[in-house]
Amino acid sequence: MRIVACPILVVLLHEGNYELALVLFVVAGITDGLDGYIAKRFHCQSGLGAILDPIADKLLIGSAYIMLAILGDIPFWLLILVMFRDLVIVVGYLILVMMGNDVPMKPTYSSKINTVIQISLMVSVLLEKSGLEAIAPISGLLVFGVLLTTIVSGLQYVWLWGIRQEFNDQKKS
Repeated sequence: MRIVACPILVVLLHEGNYELALVLFVVAGITDGLDGYIAKRFHCQSGLGAILDPIADKLLIGSAYIMLAILGDIPFWLLILVMFRDLVIVVGYLILVMMGNDVPMKPTYSSKINTVIQISLMVSVLLEKSGLEAIAPISGLLVFGVLLTTIVSGLQYVWLWGIRQEFNDQKKS
């Protein structure tokens, strides 16, 4: 459902319908939570689900960030930073796997915090653009939070997957 929601969210934002975009985003978040709960509770986890879930998250958040940056609602440089971090993680993962390394697909704690702050910023901006202008200072703080956690979590992945792996390989030699 989150993947299907992406183009609808883009259209809603393009048309300036921030209220409905907010509702769609919240519903998508609730269904994501329910999906995760049901999969764990009833042992219905699958390999396909493990792949599609983070892809759906990235598509939904990424498409929203792209539109919000195009509309001038979030800084363009923040979009570039967030996308660059994700690109470094994906390319780094693929390189390590192609080199024969076993790379855990478990998000780091800082990455989880980054995702929560990214979502909070999006909700804050949507609320602000829906008429709740008093939330603007919170949006400004969240921009800083996304900046900080994006850098920290990106560097953490570089450390965990790259530098530490190289150090461990040298120790074994």
